[in-house]
Amino acid sequence: MTAAPTTDGVLVDRYGRVARDLRVSLTDKCNLRCTYCMPAEGLPWLAGPQLLTDDEIVRLIRVAVQRLGITEVRFTGGEPLIRPGLVDIVTAVAALEPRPRISLTTNGIGLARLAPVLHAAGLDRVNVSLDTLDRARFTELTRRDRLADVLAGLSEAAAAGLTPVKLNSVLMRGVNDDEAPALLRFALAHGYELRFIEQMPLDAQHRWDRTTMVTADEILASLAGEFTLTPDQAERGAAPAETWLVDGGPARVGVIASVTRPFCGDCDRTRLTADGQVRACLFATEESDLRGALRAGADDAELARRWQAAMWGKRAGHGIDDPSFLQPARPMSAIGG
Repeated sequence: MTAAPTTDGVLVDRYGRVARDLRVSLTDKCNLRCTYCMPAEGLPWLAGPQLLTDDEIVRLIRVAVQRLGITEVRFTGGEPLIRPGLVDIVTAVAALEPRPRISLTTNGIGLARLAPVLHAAGLDRVNVSLDTLDRARFTELTRRDRLADVLAGLSEAAAAGLTPVKLNSVLMRGVNDDEAPALLRFALAHGYELRFIEQMPLDAQHRWDRTTMVTADEILASLAGEFTLTPDQAERGAAPAETWLVDGGPARVGVIASVTRPFCGDCDRTRLTADGQVRACLFATEESDLRGALRAGADDAELARRWQAAMWGKRAGHGIDDPSFLQPARPMSAIGG
């Protein structure tokens, strides 16, 4: 592999893609146990000393924003709302110059209480995972009876101004694949933006099976039975979701078809795990350690150089369709979405 070029102020890879969007996992822990993500008993969580401290997270984000051209920061998990220092981290990132756009992906539990505080701290918007509107099905899927809390969180997020509130829904064959129209009706009624996501091979159990994944084509066919969908002519850019106008617009629905319609050629994301590892791709099998360098006394310039080197090695695509594809050892809860 050739060495990364010394390009100041940018995170570029060998294929000319420039990373502007940073996903930061704040914890690998979660307060749900979704069947497609982890076993009922949970996972061996990272030990406290392995996790980046609040100050370390803010410092690395500052390096990314001020030295590497990052303009969007998304906090993920695990479940980021259970990170004790979340509000302070958001406050510090919102104070950076230049100020990045700040969002958060959550399961919604605890959002009703935290939404106003997070908005005041500087959070711009939220993505909330919601795979079903049926309480019994929600309990079966997540192993927790918390649907009411998620719905309350959505309402409070919208009221607090964390807009647009986006919903992320994963459909699974024989489980909730009949709910696409109901989920869209719900989103339209409340002014939320719905995104369906193809199930990806990122489960802790490594039991992902393509035959049980509901594809983008199937999702669109299900919606077409009730709605008129028109391809959105707006510039997609590096957005992961392909969008359609619903019944002429202005409401839209999106599908993130990471498996059947990969968008790797336009990817602008870089990822930082809760224990300080850079991941160039969600499906990467390699990571680059920034925590060790940071704690060994590296200055900001050295941290930026290491981050650039990590991104220079980014592969052209995730390769899910390649016979040699290997599912990442770490599950989604440890990587961050």
